[in-house]
Amino acid sequence: MLSIAIVGLPNVGKSTLFNALTRSKQADAQNYPFCTIEPNVGVVEVPDERLAPLANVSNAKKIVPTAIEFWDIAGLVKNASQGEGKGNAFLSNIKETDAIAHVVRAFSDGNITHVENRLDPKDDADIINLELIMADWQAVSSRLEKTKKNAKGAQAKEYVKELALLERLAAHLDTGKKASQLEFDDDEGKIMKELHLLTSKPMMYVVNMDDSQQSTDYRPVFEEGVPHIYISAKTEQEISELSAEDAKEFMADLGIEQSGLDRMIKAGYELLDLVTFITSGEIETRAWTVKRGTTAPLAAGVIHTDFIKGFIKADVTNWEDFVAAGGWSKMKETGKLRLEGKQYVVRDGDVMYFHVAT
Repeated sequence: MLSIAIVGLPNVGKSTLFNALTRSKQADAQNYPFCTIEPNVGVVEVPDERLAPLANVSNAKKIVPTAIEFWDIAGLVKNASQGEGKGNAFLSNIKETDAIAHVVRAFSDGNITHVENRLDPKDDADIINLELIMADWQAVSSRLEKTKKNAKGAQAKEYVKELALLERLAAHLDTGKKASQLEFDDDEGKIMKELHLLTSKPMMYVVNMDDSQQSTDYRPVFEEGVPHIYISAKTEQEISELSAEDAKEFMADLGIEQSGLDRMIKAGYELLDLVTFITSGEIETRAWTVKRGTTAPLAAGVIHTDFIKGFIKADVTNWEDFVAAGGWSKMKETGKLRLEGKQYVVRDGDVMYFHVAT
């Protein structure tokens, strides 16, 4: 399962946000730094309005949406990369996840202590980004020293490309830029993947605002080209504690069409460059997650690894055509049911039935 780390300074609303996302109270959300030590981990369903109508025409007994795992990482502070505030342990937790949700405090509340004793969202974002960059610089410098020792004698030629990349990457990070801002070729990309750098991970900003700020045009941007989600974690937690019907009415009163959490979950899904294909029948209607560009056999392998080797073909149609036709039994009459082979690249919203050899 793909995972997203929720990071930021202490007392910016990370644990409140995590509790709202997971509809739980498992993360401590007290008014003091480092109230979270070990990361809290929760699985969150990805909202998908396509599943209910698909299940309806298939007479499915149940609906199974896809999901993302969220990790509530303890608050980082200035000099975390040097071990300040148990920073080394917290940074290592982030390495285990696939992407980062960087929570930035934009709300004012005198009852909630700010670790820097001021309210400056842009500076807060810069502090966390710098700590991630510094942690990466240390990792790259360590790898560079090790590579230099190995690149001697007959083995030197094997390390030419790696040495050049590491030296360029160390210099790049030293200027305060993220690893994701460095250009590299396909061969260098393989080395970059091995490094598991924090600033190589896809990231979005989650700006935690006052309710009054959300009703205005207050929309701070901390980094161009990076997704920004604007929410009130406090309000989102209130919404998460309501029934679906009451939540809908509450959001309508606030003038909210879609909860911030739903927007955040969907943004995370897009951030990880995922697409959803769907299987639908009487037993269940289920959403499946694959990376964009995945071929049909590998998509079948998400259901069961044996399906990769046994893949023969797949019946494929768009979910809207499937609903309009009234299910599999009537799809052939529409002329919109396609038979796809091993080279087919799965698209978001495909409804698929796999034929496999047993």
